[in-house]
This record gives sequence, C-alpha cells and structure tokens, in this order.
Amino acid sequence: MSQLKEKSKAFINNRWLVFVASMWVQSCAGIGYLFGSISPVIKSEMGYNQRQIAILGVAKDLGDSIGFIAGSLCEILPIWAVLSIGVVQNFVGYGLLWLIVSDKLPNLPLWVLCVSIFVGTNGETYFNTGALVSCVQNFPKSRGPIVGILKGFAGLSGAILTQLYASINTSNQSTLILMIAVWPTIVVLSLMFIVRPVGGHRQVRSSDDSSFLFTYGVCLVLAAYLLVILLLDDIVDLSQTLITIFTVVLIIIILLPVMIPIRLSFFLEPRLPTEESLLPQPQIQEGTEVILSEVEDEKSEGEESLTASERHKRIAQLQAKLFQAAAEGAVRVKRKKGPRRGENFTLLQALVKADFWLIFFSLVLASGSGLTVVDNLGQMCLSLGYSETHIFVSMISIFNFLGRVGGGFISELIIRNYGYPRPVAMAFVQVFMACGLFYYAMGWPGEIYVLTVIIGLGYGAHWAIMPAAISELFGLKSFGALYNFLTLASPAGSLIFSGVLASGIYDYEAEKQASLKQKALGVLMDDDSLSCSGSICYSITCGILSGLCAIAAVLSSIVVYRTKSVYTQLYGKQTV
Repeated sequence: MSQLKEKSKAFINNRWLVFVASMWVQSCAGIGYLFGSISPVIKSEMGYNQRQIAILGVAKDLGDSIGFIAGSLCEILPIWAVLSIGVVQNFVGYGLLWLIVSDKLPNLPLWVLCVSIFVGTNGETYFNTGALVSCVQNFPKSRGPIVGILKGFAGLSGAILTQLYASINTSNQSTLILMIAVWPTIVVLSLMFIVRPVGGHRQVRSSDDSSFLFTYGVCLVLAAYLLVILLLDDIVDLSQTLITIFTVVLIIIILLPVMIPIRLSFFLEPRLPTEESLLPQPQIQEGTEVILSEVEDEKSEGEESLTASERHKRIAQLQAKLFQAAAEGAVRVKRKKGPRRGENFTLLQALVKADFWLIFFSLVLASGSGLTVVDNLGQMCLSLGYSETHIFVSMISIFNFLGRVGGGFISELIIRNYGYPRPVAMAFVQVFMACGLFYYAMGWPGEIYVLTVIIGLGYGAHWAIMPAAISELFGLKSFGALYNFLTLASPAGSLIFSGVLASGIYDYEAEKQASLKQKALGVLMDDDSLSCSGSICYSITCGILSGLCAIAAVLSSIVVYRTKSVYTQLYGKQTV
C-alpha cells in the first residue's frame, strides 16, 4: 500500500505528466484560430461589412498577443492562479459575444464586441504562458521539441474544437461561439493544479528520447487522422453517428500521451536519490556564466585552432582555477555591465539589444502576414466560391500544428547536428511563406489549397522556433515576459496588413464589382452587403505580403550572423 502511495506521488510530480497536461491545456489555447469560422456568422447576424469584421479581427489579434501581463504574473503568482485568470477572461469574453450574436442581448455597438473578443482571446495568453513556462523549466535541455509540441497543440485546437462542434449536430452556427466559451473553461479548470514546475531537471532518464519519439508519433497520427476526417467530410456526406465515432476516437488519441508518465511512475523502477543528484542542473550558475564569458573573451590566439570539445575542456579547467582563486581572495572576477547574450536578461535589458528588435520586426512582417491570411481565410474561400469555409479553417489549423511540431524538431536538428543558429530555420520558413503567398497572388491552379498548407506550416513554425531561440539568447529567468512581448509582433503586423491593407483592397474590389453589376442590371446595391468574388479580392494583398516575408527572411539572416558565437558556446559546435 505504501509503495502504491509513493508511486502515486511520483506520478503527480512527474514532469511528463505536467507536459501531457500542458498539451491538453494548449489544445484549448488556440481558439483565436477559429475566428475564420465565426466571422461569417458574426458578419451575417450583425450585418457588418468586411472592414468591421477586420476591426474585430484586429481586436482578437491584440487579445491573443498582449500577454506581457501574463508573463509578468508568472514571476510572482503560482501557475494555477495564472491559468485561473485566463479561464475567467475566456468565459466572460466569449460568453458575452455569444449572448450578443445569438440575440440573447440587444444589438450592441461594434466596440462592445471588440472588447468582448479582446478579453476572451486574451485568456489564451495565460494558458500559453502557464504551460510554456512550466515545461521549459522542467525540460531545459529539450526546449525546441517542448515548445514545438506545445505550440503545435495550440495551433491544432481550432480543428479539435471544430470536430467537437460537428458532433453536436446543431443548425445554430452561433453555438460554436458558446463552445469556445465553455470547453476551455472545463479543461483548464480540471488541469490547472497539475501544470507547474516540478524540478524536472532532476528527472532525466535514458528513456526520454523514446518518450519524445512516442509523443511525435501521436502528434503525426493526430494530424493525419484529422486530415482524413476533413477529406471524408468534403468528399462524402457523413452521418451523425459516424461523426460522433470519429470524435470519440479523436479524444482517445489526444489522451494517449498520458501513457508515458503512467509507465515511468508505475512500471519502471525508481532511481536512487544519489543517481538524481549526479544529473546536471538546468542552467549554469550566474557566477559560472560570468567566468565563462570572461575566459571566452580573453582566450589566446593558439586556442582558435583547438576543436570545440578541447576548447570547452580548457575553459572548464580555467574556470575551476578561477573559482578556487576567487574563494581564496586572490582574484576578483570582473563582470561587464549587464548580461551577455546567452545569459539571463530582464525584459528592459533585452529591449536595448539589436538582436531582440531584429527578431521582433522579422515577426511583424512574416507572422503578421501569416495571421492576416488566417483571419481572412473564411472570406478568401467565399470569394473563390467555396461555401464550406470550416474545412479550410481546420486544414490551416492542422498544418499550423505540423509546422509547430516540425519547426521545433527540425530547428533542434539544425543546431545539434550541423551547428547552425536556430534563427536559420526561421529565415528558411519565411522564404517558404513568401513562395506560397506569391503562388496565390499569381492566381495559379489550386491557390487556396497551396496557400492553406504553406501558410499553416510556415506561420506555425514561427511559434516553435522563436520561443526556443529567445530562451537561448536571453535566458530563462524572464522567459514569460520576453516571449509575450514578442507575441505583440503578430497583431502589430495584422493591424496594418489585415485592418488596413487587405480589408481596404477587398472593399475597393467589392465596390468596383457592385458598380459594374449596377450598370448591367440597374439595381442599387446595399453598401453593407457588398461582397467581392474572384481571386482578385486578395491577390494584390498576397503579392505585397510575399515581398514582406522576403524582407523578414533578410532580417532573420542578420540575426543568424550576429548570434553564431552564442550557439557555439551553448552547443559546442562551430556554427557556419
């Protein structure tokens, strides 16, 4: 009995359980990606034009990205308190939006809907921050895979909620908004005391690699399964019973990763405490960082010819001697003013660094472009004659998921196997996005399918690569605040690209087409019901966004050049 109690305690405090629970929290933390599905409902029920919908989209993006409050609160509040704040905001914001759209409340002005969608979507930032901060601290040596998988589930949440909504079998489309208010509330409330730092750096096992492979396998199965459901739904008319069965199987696949902590806690022999104490700490102590950086600065010319392993061995020896001398009072270690790249920065210290702003503006251009496509995807589909917009919204959610999981995995391989800085992966992704946007701008066959796949992969990869890179360049101490500040880049770009550029061009083309119809038919068109048809509605916008993504790739390349030495120190490989 006592052994079972000990194993149960080990299970509750297992870092893999925290990781799995964080994955489930993240599966509700991307509700903003459903805006493409709910925007046509809001537009028809409220009688809005495209510019008003774009304003709502910007409010949603701002709510999704202003997370520095959540990041700051993570440093002073327990994780469960941070998650509970997100629950309240999500339920109140989207609950109010549902009451307005479903006519439970009188017709309220646009600014009230903007506030409600801002508050509701801002709850996501608390889910994201709580999950990421907990898991990055528990898995400090696996930042790329951890961030990629967690952000991947956030990207997939749109497809998961769409499938759950389909199983309800309701003709009232505003019910989706109600589900957005209720489902995340239930899930996060049930898990908020599990998601927390548990000293995971002392729980390293030789089986961790196989556990990650199993998790990646579940991720790929989940994405493939959802894609198959989408294709079947598009090709044949599925019965409600079959949709319900598909939903049950979906939930089972999402629950599968919990087998990892169960196996580790109940079916493997616990390690001895002495074995745990020999495991490396997650971070070099602050004094060590100082000495290491000073020794790096003062290395001799002959040291340049040494291999990476020999150089680090020599640094370790010098470091030990300096520690001993400092302890005896013979040497006083001199520290430069402020931290160096690779050490722990506060947000204010990072704000004066050029690398931080280069990454920020690169995200403004590329991530802002991707978010513009995500927000306008429903209208893009309708303009091309596709009525089932939820299929494409779910598709971009699935490929967003694959981009995040793949972005974390591939960027980790690039660092550990080839010695390139992580921002190299970001530059390649931005070139990839530029190609997809250019394809749509040219109006080539299947442009909406190509755009959905490429933007889903590219936009998703950004949010796996960027957080891991930030934690490497600016440390883990203020990771929540740093990460959430950079998420402001998306709405900053979307405010211009979607709220001004895309909607302005769409309304111009819609008015142009309405004028031609009026001349041909002699019928006066209502300004509030104007709609645009054809690829011309968004082709000019996509052409401009393609150029902006190319500029973003140039900025990321500059970051690569400037941070080569940091990655050499961190991973012991000579970067190219």
